[in-house]
Amino acid sequence: MAEGPDIVVAALSARALAAAARRAGRSPAAVDLFADLDTRRLAKPCLRLPCEALRLESGPLRNALARTDLRGLSLVYGAGFEDDPALLAHFAEDRPLMGNRPDVVARVKDPFRFAATLARLGIPHPPVALTVNGSPDAHLLKRIGGSGGAHIIPASMALAKPGWYLQRRVTGHAVSVLFLADGDRAVIVGLSRQWAAPTPASPYRYGGAAGPWRCPERWTRTLPAMIGRLAAAFELVGLNSADFLVTGSDLHLLEINPRPGATLDIFDRPPMPPLLGLHLDACAGRLPDRLPVLSGCRAAAVFYADAPTRIETGRRWPAWTADQPAAPVTIGRGEPVCTVFGNGPSAGAARRHAERRQRELAALAAMEMQ
Repeated sequence: MAEGPDIVVAALSARALAAAARRAGRSPAAVDLFADLDTRRLAKPCLRLPCEALRLESGPLRNALARTDLRGLSLVYGAGFEDDPALLAHFAEDRPLMGNRPDVVARVKDPFRFAATLARLGIPHPPVALTVNGSPDAHLLKRIGGSGGAHIIPASMALAKPGWYLQRRVTGHAVSVLFLADGDRAVIVGLSRQWAAPTPASPYRYGGAAGPWRCPERWTRTLPAMIGRLAAAFELVGLNSADFLVTGSDLHLLEINPRPGATLDIFDRPPMPPLLGLHLDACAGRLPDRLPVLSGCRAAAVFYADAPTRIETGRRWPAWTADQPAAPVTIGRGEPVCTVFGNGPSAGAARRHAERRQRELAALAAMEMQ
């Protein structure tokens, strides 16, 4: 680390990417909206961008990556770039982009081109539209390029506007598939169960994920084949995730996240090889023949503030937390405080463990506010 960074990781929150880079033997610089304590320990420099509605702003991000010590370094990007592929294209002009090409991101995140490709591939997908056809309660309103679920609301709560689209509501439980791709083929890293942390204003706000979730036997052949067709059709490379809703024996593909995501925290652990190393290899066209099976399950849950919360300097964070805020800071109601980990023999048990720990943190926060 003393000789300076050899790679840059950038995202809304870059801590998981920075941790993955360190596990892969790299020396990362990090750029995100939080510059949390643990991100600062993992990455030097760790640059915090102005935070406006939890979105990456083009100007400050360009200025950060223009620093002398970051010029020309390979960029690994996470969540936050999906709504601005042109910004990725700008960065690709003077540095290696370790992930999907900007035009690939644009195709994957265009809901209508995406749905048309899925129809051609024969992959079930909820219909999308610009106007409601039928009952508004049967549709969801989503922001194009949005991530994290906080932007998703029932169509009955608002009217569609530029940059938004409607998707037919499908019931079921959420499953995410993390996979590596080389532009033509794909290898599944693991499946995870995901859940929401709803509020009246954001009923689909992301709550967390737990895995690995055992793939049902009926999908052991069809799911890898489906992921392979998606990788080839969109020319995906590196780590990606595909989010499904499962209804009985049916899979409905909601979206592809064309970059490493939150489930790094679940799968990037022994005996799995360092996932960032596998990501870089896959971007260069090299896929592993097979990957090891993880023992036990891990959950990563987002702990949100139920009320305005003041974090003072010297706050001690349990070892089972991550994304620890740099103090002093006041976190607004409904904003993320940190990530809480849990473990167990199954995805459900790991989730319950994380939720017990969330309640512990909530109780401590309530005592501190007294």
